[in-house]
Amino acid sequence: MRHTPVPRSTRRPKDRALRVGLTGGIGSGKSTVACLLKERGAVVTSADEVARDVVSPGSDGLAAVVAEFGEGILAADGSLDRGALGRLVFSDDLRRARLEELLLPLIAAEAWARMDTVPAGQVAVYDVPLLVEGQMQDLFDLVIVVEAELELRLKRLAARGMTRDEALARIAVQATDKERRAVADVVVSNSGALEDLSAEVDRLWRTRILEPGATA
Repeated sequence: MRHTPVPRSTRRPKDRALRVGLTGGIGSGKSTVACLLKERGAVVTSADEVARDVVSPGSDGLAAVVAEFGEGILAADGSLDRGALGRLVFSDDLRRARLEELLLPLIAAEAWARMDTVPAGQVAVYDVPLLVEGQMQDLFDLVIVVEAELELRLKRLAARGMTRDEALARIAVQATDKERRAVADVVVSNSGALEDLSAEVDRLWRTRILEPGATA
């Protein structure tokens, strides 16, 4: 676990929850870190879960996406066919940008509404893949970046059913590791065993959340 020289915040806020931004590239294991933080008491809001909710059947978000990209992105039951939408937008920069323009404001509004319900004194974690792309780093008291070696990420994505080319295409449209490190307060390595990751999260929880500003 690597710390930046100057912590973003050295004290926990007293009038609200500690806001933690958690990010990492696809296949880095960010969601695993989110689960480990949840086990230690954090209240986690997942951008991916919110993104699914804002395009649920009957939602304004789904209506906007269908109006833009056509009914070919719908499954037989009227829900969003995420695979069809992904194939349509991830190879087209303009379409992907348009999709983000439609959905990111809806996702952000719903995510922050959920985080605002976390009581003062607790830890509110926002698990968000596009933290850097959305320039959200200044919204948080602490930013955690999860990293893993490229080949390991590709192996994990293959287990999700992606081809190597599909996985590389997804990685290519996200921020780079260097760009994520530039906004990180803490970088967590997830290229080893789960027990190693759990120990690293334990140290993070103790030194940067329970005792902000600690370095050991």
